[in-house]
Amino acid sequence: MLRCERNAAVQNNPDTTLVTPDAPIHNVTHGGRAKCLQRLARLDLPVPTTVALSFDAVQRIAKGHLPDIDAILEQFPQDALLCARPSSQDPDWGGPSAILNIGMNDARHEALRDTLGTDAAAAVFTRFVQSYAIHVDRLDPDMFDTITGEGSAALADVLDAYQHEAETPFPITRAEQLAGVLKSMARAWDGTSARLLRQAKGAPVDAGLGLVIQQMAFGVGQGECGSGVLQLVSSKTGMPQITGRYLRQSQGRDALRSGADSVFISRDDRGPSLEDSVPDCFAQLVAHATLMRERLRAEMQVEFTIENGQLHILDGVRVSRSSRAAVRIAVQLARDGIIPRQEALMRVEPNALNELLHRQVDRHAKRDLLGSGIAASPGAATGRLVFSANEAQASAARNEDCILVRRETSPEDIRGMHAAKAVITERGGITSHAAVIGRGIGLPCVVGVGDMRFQTQLGQLQTKDGRIIKAGDIVTVDGTNGSILLGAPETLEAALDDAFQDLMDWADAERDIDIRANADTPADAQTARNFAAQGIGLCRTEHMFFEDGRLTVMREMIFAETSDDRRAVLDRLLPMQRADFIQLFNIMQGKPVCIRLFDPPLHEFLPTDRDGQRDLADALNLPLSDVTRRIESMMEYNPMLGLRGVRLGVTVPEIYEMQARAIFEATIEASRDGDPVVPEIMIPLVSAKREVELVRTNVDAVAAAVATERGAEFTYRLGVMVETPRAALRAGDIAQHCSFLSFGTNDLTQMTYGLSRDDAGRFMSDYVRKEVFVEDPFHTLDIDGVGELLKLGSERGRATRPEVTLSICGEHGGNPESIKFCREAGFDYVSCSPFRVPVARLAAAQLAIAGRIT
Repeated sequence: MLRCERNAAVQNNPDTTLVTPDAPIHNVTHGGRAKCLQRLARLDLPVPTTVALSFDAVQRIAKGHLPDIDAILEQFPQDALLCARPSSQDPDWGGPSAILNIGMNDARHEALRDTLGTDAAAAVFTRFVQSYAIHVDRLDPDMFDTITGEGSAALADVLDAYQHEAETPFPITRAEQLAGVLKSMARAWDGTSARLLRQAKGAPVDAGLGLVIQQMAFGVGQGECGSGVLQLVSSKTGMPQITGRYLRQSQGRDALRSGADSVFISRDDRGPSLEDSVPDCFAQLVAHATLMRERLRAEMQVEFTIENGQLHILDGVRVSRSSRAAVRIAVQLARDGIIPRQEALMRVEPNALNELLHRQVDRHAKRDLLGSGIAASPGAATGRLVFSANEAQASAARNEDCILVRRETSPEDIRGMHAAKAVITERGGITSHAAVIGRGIGLPCVVGVGDMRFQTQLGQLQTKDGRIIKAGDIVTVDGTNGSILLGAPETLEAALDDAFQDLMDWADAERDIDIRANADTPADAQTARNFAAQGIGLCRTEHMFFEDGRLTVMREMIFAETSDDRRAVLDRLLPMQRADFIQLFNIMQGKPVCIRLFDPPLHEFLPTDRDGQRDLADALNLPLSDVTRRIESMMEYNPMLGLRGVRLGVTVPEIYEMQARAIFEATIEASRDGDPVVPEIMIPLVSAKREVELVRTNVDAVAAAVATERGAEFTYRLGVMVETPRAALRAGDIAQHCSFLSFGTNDLTQMTYGLSRDDAGRFMSDYVRKEVFVEDPFHTLDIDGVGELLKLGSERGRATRPEVTLSICGEHGGNPESIKFCREAGFDYVSCSPFRVPVARLAAAQLAIAGRIT
């Protein structure tokens, strides 16, 4: 038996209190709805009488301790009907369904028949009985399916059905009904499914629920009666637009119900509107909404009821908004002086900017899901399926949009990726080749698609439900959430408008860490420049060799037998590299450009299929057997830990010498007509001080030779990419020979964990689900393990060389959590994919603002 706490509900009681302008109501104790209603009361808006129950009071109700129901009811007129609504701390956390018309019984029904009319009174009573049965007593809603008609006869049938199912008559007193509603709502909040649902939305485990009990304002009656919602902006774009719906003879949010015969709010050529029929109420509504925007400092959706021509404001909630609308709303509030710019920055979730930077599938579009995988690169694209890079290039030549499907991509697929609109791979993780390149060039990408069968030889995919999707079929890739959809659902274009630009400008004024971009080509650099990156933090030069006209030359160099032969071939690649670097320097206009010397194993540039090997034999005028034998001899069991990076620079120094010459000659050319260029040369995969000494000696020699030949002076900075655990541990020794240490967290994570970043996607979801890892360490920087190496490396490096520049250039560089770590560790900048630069700029600004607040 539930016990009552007598005399608990009195005005200004902290747990059950009448909502007044000075009542002790707070968002953290009573929830957002209760606090909003108090603010509306302070604005002297026509809000019905309301009592708020605190989180503690609701917890006690769930444990069987009711407040004094009679004392609560004394706050309302004796004949008033009531509604109960949830009031969680964050509206996005949800809560149990609202219950309207508490207090309806035979006596109230009879009284309302005289004022509302027979049918309207019966409808109010019927609605309450059904709502009470389903939400309070948890009875099967199907029990009402056989009841037809309306009015008094239908009401009688509903009451009979209730009594038959519940085995007790419907409760008749307002106190009994309210007690049942409060118990039901309090216990529903603690239900397992409700708890999991709100935790998925970011609510803490111990999130509390408040309740508000409000006097009903009838939206049904014989005069002008109805209910609806109004807002002053578009939820999709954030632009000013009076929108909403109004439904005559309705209650609550009936106007938004699918199929409701509701009308427009403002005057509209498509049909009748509230503005036409009740202009006075419309004008009052707009005035109230405008006042709420100014005083509550947010765009609000106003829930209202009109009762016999009189307007009542029942509630105000933040306008539902897309990411692009969130940016527009926050910026406009700041422009209007309602909130400061710093608060506008804090109101936008950094990752939400992806919706502005890339085309997106409309959230309201119908989706025919074929399969899903890891959302590796955001955005949406539609096209015909192709299964090879050559087919992708052929489609692009015909101006046909295509989606490239591969088991996994390799550097040889880069040209096909540039030609495609999106990429799907069977294998791979968040830092796989397809994912990294996709993010770099803004290409939607879904990797690790494990719920589809890739039949690449047949040119088709098979879904879980047995459907066959063939080459040429149209699909849509949603790289934002990892979905592959059949057909072409409606999409929304990217929107880098004036609001976005203002937000970015404000972010730059606040942040205290630099943001650079990883850019491998002039096109990538231009994207980075467009997004106001402060330089290039990582240019992976090997990607330049896969462009048309270069790959064959590169392969010829690989097949060269002697150092002199290699130099002769590299001399043909030199002007190509030099031209690339000149373009990069000119695009960045004096901003720093960090160029990583050649990194991948050479066999990645060689064809693996028979047809490709035959073509290579023809191009090099060699017997096919010689080509095949040479390729087989270069294969390694574990190439990512083999002859690559600085190991190539030490054993095949001609490659690095050619690249250094191309960098220095480009430096001289680009500095003639623009700002002086100070290139940064980065040595990859270092693990020992001696490696740096050897490469530095060669690079310095090339620099001296170029300066003498050209009669020009220039400066440059040389550093290393710290991506092996040993390099982090020995950073003190290595830093003696370096101007900068740039931590490559992709490989560093791979080597620290002993995980393949290309294959870990196969089991990573199981590891995260079973809490082996809190999160995929290739997606979110592992602060405890990899982060410890970053701290050790940075501390030891600066202990030896205090002025050494510290940065990270792995894919973690664009994550807000990683930026937070880097700021606290004293890093100078982070570098990320070009399309992540705006995200990083905003995240850095928010961290700086939060740091000043605390």
